[in-house]
Amino acid sequence: MAQLTHEQYDILERAVLNGTRVILRRKGRRENIVIPLTLRVIDGREVVEARNPTTGHDLKVFLDELDSIELVK
Repeated sequence: MAQLTHEQYDILERAVLNGTRVILRRKGRRENIVIPLTLRVIDGREVVEARNPTTGHDLKVFLDELDSIELVK
């Protein structure tokens, strides 16, 4: 995904504000259910810093590596 849609940014931003979970699907990998903590730009690339709600592990996912973003309902 080269660029997120307005709807996908809205989902991500609301999840950061509300502490809700989202599903991140990355190219060639399985999906991750995470709680997004922040959105940042690192070396010109947008990244979401998130936490796995089950294990508590932190991870960084570059937005340009994503296939899709979905809110967990």
